This record gives sequence, structure tokens and C-alpha cells, in this order.
Amino acid sequence: MKQRTFLCLMVSLFLVIALLPSDSPAGGKAHPNAFGRPTPDNWNPGEHITATRATRPYGWMDQTRSEVLARNGMVATSEPLATQAGLKILQDGGNAVDAAVAASAMLALVEPHSCGLGAELFAIVWSAKDQKLYQISANGWSPASWSIDYFTKRGFKEIPKKGIFSAVVPGSVDGWDKLLKRFGTMTFKEVLEPAAHYAEEGFAVHEVLAGNFRASKEDLLHVDPDTAAVYTKNGEVPALYSIFRNPDMGRTFRVLQEKGRDAFYKGEIAEAIVKKANSLGAEWTMEDLSTFEAEWVPPVTTNYHGYDIWETPPPSQGWAALEMLNILEVCSEENNFDLAELGRENPLFTHYMAEAKKIAYSDLLRYNADPRFEGPPLDKLLSKDYAKKLCPMLSAEKARPASVKGNMGGGTIYMTTADRWGNMVSLVYSVYFSWGSKVTIPGYGFQLSCRGAMFPLDPTHPNRPEPHKRPFITIIAGFISQGGKPLMAFGNMGGSTQPQAHVQHVINMIDLGYNVQATTDAARFDHDQVADRLDLDIYLDKAVGEKLRAMGHNVKAVRGLAGGYQGILFEADPSLPAPDGKGPVNGVYRAGSDLRKDGMAAGF
Repeated sequence: MKQRTFLCLMVSLFLVIALLPSDSPAGGKAHPNAFGRPTPDNWNPGEHITATRATRPYGWMDQTRSEVLARNGMVATSEPLATQAGLKILQDGGNAVDAAVAASAMLALVEPHSCGLGAELFAIVWSAKDQKLYQISANGWSPASWSIDYFTKRGFKEIPKKGIFSAVVPGSVDGWDKLLKRFGTMTFKEVLEPAAHYAEEGFAVHEVLAGNFRASKEDLLHVDPDTAAVYTKNGEVPALYSIFRNPDMGRTFRVLQEKGRDAFYKGEIAEAIVKKANSLGAEWTMEDLSTFEAEWVPPVTTNYHGYDIWETPPPSQGWAALEMLNILEVCSEENNFDLAELGRENPLFTHYMAEAKKIAYSDLLRYNADPRFEGPPLDKLLSKDYAKKLCPMLSAEKARPASVKGNMGGGTIYMTTADRWGNMVSLVYSVYFSWGSKVTIPGYGFQLSCRGAMFPLDPTHPNRPEPHKRPFITIIAGFISQGGKPLMAFGNMGGSTQPQAHVQHVINMIDLGYNVQATTDAARFDHDQVADRLDLDIYLDKAVGEKLRAMGHNVKAVRGLAGGYQGILFEADPSLPAPDGKGPVNGVYRAGSDLRKDGMAAGF
């Protein structure tokens, strides 16, 4: 009895001691970054987490989240506030085009390193009323003063990637206006309100934006004082979780709400753009802006394994994705390989796609230019017969160097929307490199893009600079249909990443059966055609990197590789009647959003 009493006392004493607070390390001090809060010596505590990742109970264990499902409308963007802005428009009775403009306007505010009011834009629209695809090219052109001599006389050996001599006339605002007037049901008054509100009130800085602020700090401080005034304070950029406001951009949205697109191209904003450009030594005129018009141009297409794949037309690089798909489809028969049978864990799976990319991008770099001047010969380049002639260039044993070298960086957003009527929008827009030209229009809070840097100073190249010419542009939007019916709007941001990423998504979903979320959670490759380097996501490198190196590929393992994707797929139910807009669509929208960005998909 005494022994049992003694043991009970000892256990009680042990429990009391264990529960007492302790300041010693063994007692478990609170972490200096509790709740992931930044400190001066650790701006992003998430970088230092060491944990074993959880698995999903159903489906692919490593998928980051379920697809988002909805029937009345869907929005997928790279930033939650933009998704919410578009969703609110849909819930208020707007359609997919209204929502797309609202969401992209919000992205101008919350992802200013990637896009904005001074950017270029492309969009593919599925019109449920017409049962047809439309495409708008709202990519800006060069000032009338531009030519090769314009730059060489100023001592340039190439067009710079920042500063006013990289800037072209913005196209995005005219693109928004034309989209709304042709297919929308709302005006700038309604769709720009969410972005105007948050520009004035402020928003919290997410992880990806905070990282871009830090990475671009020196440029934001020192390229242009008007840029520094908007994005820095006391020599510092906004920190993770801080509140950032841009009342000058809010003013721009308010002017557009009141006066419309003409304020941007013919009125007070146009005057401010020209005044700023010329104060830095450029030679812009009001006519450079007042005569600009976005164009309705049909998308380009090919068929891959029974599905029609659509891309934005030249001078967009979307056609390179189609040439890649043609090569992979035709040459799989000619060279006796099957990507589906190989699977992602076989190094030949990545090898064949990377080799097809080098071939297609060589054509892209050789021919791509503004079709209004001298465009690529797409009838030839996108034919299956042409792809067949390229098959001997695909070796199963070793990598071969690219015929034409070149690579394009990027700072881009891709987003997509769908509505209760069955309309779908695939939209991409960009300022090119992060923060574009880094030249900000004073009083209006937006920077011009640096897309002019895509012009080579080579008099023999079809993409050489000329007056009011649109440069080779990296941004692309994708769409998939079958049998004349809409299936999926999708895209992947990231400069030269985009066509090769589009191809990887198409193959993941069509050949391997991945769902709309799983395709983006899978590791991707990204081939750099300057360094002739094959970048692999870290986990993909662990799986196949050494074998690819043995085949002659210059392989580098990279974290967070290959841009950011969004996608919405329409899963039709043939037993239901066509949508009338009063109720849900005759089926289900399925959406996915990339873990590499801050974004999300949402529907109702």
C-alpha cells in the first residue's frame, strides 16, 4: 500500500513539474517567428520550415488542393482579391467578360510587377450566344519615331530592358474597353470599382509580391523618382503582410470610370504619358496614343489527339506551342514513341518535349513578328506535313543544340473566367520584365511596359523596330475545344516558359489524364534557349535529372520553376437543357490554380 502511495505521489510530482512554465530551451520557448510573423532578420519565415508534407486521402496524394467546382460562375487568378473582384461581378449579374475586366483591373493594383494600366493584353472569348471563339490583340505599338537609326544614333547596341526607351504605347485599357463593348453587360463604372476601392483603401502584401518588391528594390528606388514615390517609403519597399496603397492608381481608375477609355488615349492621361516620356528624352506624340486601336484577330489552332488547341496569334508566341504539339503528335508515330506509355518518370518523356521545344522555338525566333508588317508563314509552320519533316531531328539517344538561340524573360499574369450563360474568357496581360520599364506616370500611379526591348536592332529581322509596329510579344492565352464545343480556358505565365508550359499542360491532361488542378501541381521543365539549359523543378531533377544529363542535356535544378497557371474546364451534362442565364449552366465548371503563385480559383 505504501509503495503504491509513493508511486502515485511521484507521478503527480512529475506531472506538476512538466506543466510548469519554463524559459529554458528544453521547455520549448516560443519561436521568434511565431505564426510565421516576419522579423528584421527573417523577412519570410516560410523559407525555413522543415516539415514532412501531408498527403491527400483521395486522388493523387501530392495534389495541393481539390479542383474548385461550381455551376453559376467561376474565376481563377493569381491573387485572391482579383478572384474575389471577378466573382462579385458574376454574383451581381455580370458575365464572364465583365468579370474578366474587373479581375484584371484588380491585378493591375495587386500584381504591379507583372501587369497594369501600362501593359499589353490578349484574350480569347468563347461567346455562348454565337457558339464561336473570338480573340482580341491589345498589344501596344511603338512610337512613330522609332526605327533602327533612332536607337543607334543614341548609342544603343540593343534596346534596353528598362527606362523610357523600352516603353511602347499601352494596349490593356483599350482592350478592356473593346471587350466590354462587344461582349460585356457592364461599364467601367461598375467593373473598375473594386480596383479603385482597394487602391484608395490599401491591401495586404502577399508572399509573392513581397518577394518581388525585395528583388526589385534597387530598380524601384533608382530608375525613376516617380516609381520610387509610388512603391517605396524612406528607402524601403513594402514588407510581407504590410498594407500598401496606391491612391494615384485609384485616381486613374476614377478618371476612367467618369470619362472612359478616351481619357487614356486622347485626354488627360494620354497627355501625362506623353509629357513623362518626352521629359526623359523620348519622342512621343499624342497621335501615338490617339490612333492606337486593339484588333479583333482570329486565334490560331491545331488539332492534337482529337482536341482543337487554340492560341493567341502573332506577334504573340502562342503558335510555338502548336508547332510543338504537331511535332510530338506526328513524330511519335514516325519515331515510334508514346508519351503516355513512357510516363513522367521516364527521362525520355521530358527529353522528347524539350527537343520539340528547341525546334519550335528556333522557328519562333526566326520568324515571329507583327503580321501587319511581315508575319511568320503559319500555313507552312503549323502543318502536319512540316512537322513530319522535322522528325529526323528528334533523337531518342541524345540532346541536340537549338538551331537558333534566344530567350525571353517575363512578368505576366494569366487569368480565366466563366459564367452561367456558358461564356468563357482566357486572358493574359503583362508589362514584360518585372515592373516593366520602371517608368511611372506621375499622378496616375502606373508604369509603362518594357515590351519595346523585344525588338532586335537587326535590319534583316522581320521583328526590327519600325513606326507603330507591335513587337514580338511573349504573352499567350490558350483554349481547348472539341467538336465545336468549348472545353477549357487555360494559360501559364512566365516569358519564354509559356508555350512549353502550355504543351506540358495539354499532354498532362489529354495524354496522361490529369485533372485541372493536378496538371499544375506536377513538376515542370523550362528550357532556356540562350544557355541551352534544361531547368527542372527540384523534385523532377531528383527523378530524371541524372539520366537527362547522361543524354547530353545541360540540366539545372530550380525551385518554384515555370511560371503560374490557371484553368477552367466545362464538364457538360448532355441531359440538361442549354443555359438561359437565369440558372446554372448545363454542367459543371472545374477550376485549378497554381501553387507557385498567391492565387486561387473560386465559384458559386
